[in-house]
Amino acid sequence: MKTPVTTRFAPSPTGAMHLGNARTALFNWLLAHSAGGRFVLRLEDTDRERSTPEHAEALLEDLRWLGLEWDAGPGAEDEHGPYAQSERGAVYAGYYEKLEAAGKAYPCYCTSEELEAVRRAQRARGEPPRYPGRCRNLTAADRERLEAEGREATLRFRVEPGEIAFDDLVRGRQVFQGEEIGDFIIRRSDGTPSFFFTNAVDDALMGVNRVLRGEDHLTNTPRQLLLLEELGLPAPTYGHINLMVGFDGAPLSKRNGSRSVAELREAGYFPEAVNNYLARLGHHMETGELLALPDLAAHFHAEGLSRSPAKFDVEQLDHWNKEAVHHAAPGRLWPWVAPALETAVPEDVRQDWLAAVQPNLERPADAEQWARACFGEVEPSEEAKAEIQGADPALWEGAEAALQEHGTDFAAVLESIKGSTGLKGKKLFKPLRAALTGRTFGPELGPLLPLMGQERALARIQAAKHNA
Repeated sequence: MKTPVTTRFAPSPTGAMHLGNARTALFNWLLAHSAGGRFVLRLEDTDRERSTPEHAEALLEDLRWLGLEWDAGPGAEDEHGPYAQSERGAVYAGYYEKLEAAGKAYPCYCTSEELEAVRRAQRARGEPPRYPGRCRNLTAADRERLEAEGREATLRFRVEPGEIAFDDLVRGRQVFQGEEIGDFIIRRSDGTPSFFFTNAVDDALMGVNRVLRGEDHLTNTPRQLLLLEELGLPAPTYGHINLMVGFDGAPLSKRNGSRSVAELREAGYFPEAVNNYLARLGHHMETGELLALPDLAAHFHAEGLSRSPAKFDVEQLDHWNKEAVHHAAPGRLWPWVAPALETAVPEDVRQDWLAAVQPNLERPADAEQWARACFGEVEPSEEAKAEIQGADPALWEGAEAALQEHGTDFAAVLESIKGSTGLKGKKLFKPLRAALTGRTFGPELGPLLPLMGQERALARIQAAKHNA
């Protein structure tokens, strides 16, 4: 039986999930679902100080909001779990023992100060910083002496000279030299495992065979391939995607435009907008339509992933949010706009009002202007005042008479104004809109007029007549 494509998202729950993390999760979800495969979620929570249950729960909530449900992971445990690394200590211990027994791992007693001094000297000589192997060949007596001094040991993996090569899903053939890597830490002095070790081991044990991750992990890959080979575990096929950068080309941060997924949700962005934007950020999508997640997966392919930096553009994100809002079912709109409304919208006309204003909504806050236009009081903008004052005085006489005769039948009101004044086009519609809504742009007047009612509309026309 063919092994299903299995991808994963393996975040550290140490803070809010930002767009770069969300894009990595999305790309892996899309890659799995494009092949009818599986998407695994694993929490890499070995940082005892920064990883918290609150951060983990917030991360799960963000993924669910985006629609990125996982086939295995927290709350969906299977035989490969647990899916929190903090609960997998016994698993790692067995593999540490195997490496030590094979002579592929050894204790290192170097202090952080000693190692930093070595790195400074290497940089001064123009060499890449790497561990010089000081503890590589210690005798048992040497170890006893260092431990008697109170030194705590890390555990290092022994890297031999030679070529480490692999084919990257995004970047093609990659070649590294073992002598340029140096022996690396797989267990810290406090007993906690390193990223290199747990990330590789868990991918193998959880059946992960495709991994898309940031290009900043590219140099980690040869280390992990060496580990997996020594342990006799299968290695996934890796693909290293471009990093997201801000408007200034620097790594994406709050300073240059980044926001967390939770902040976007609170600001009124739809999950479809975030998904459609991120799916195209550093990935060529052949269609420009707003797509649901299954359709995004159908159009996703690793060959479409770019090597160039992916620049965050809030205008593009806003474009996709506008598309999402305009395609949203009415049932989703009310809970979206309701918290931002100060003006009450009568329940019996709520759906009619939503349908009328939906094409002009981009954020929940946009709805308040049109709630006031229909059910409250409006203060004309400066542009609207200029339109009112510059209008043909006959417009107000004709509009007042038309509303009195035809009520809120907009078509009849319009024909009456045209017949009595001879006005048409911009000379008719712009000042009429300005008077009725207080703005020179907005939803179609036809559906708005019955909602604001004859009395409110007449009062606004009379006010315009008075102020013209």
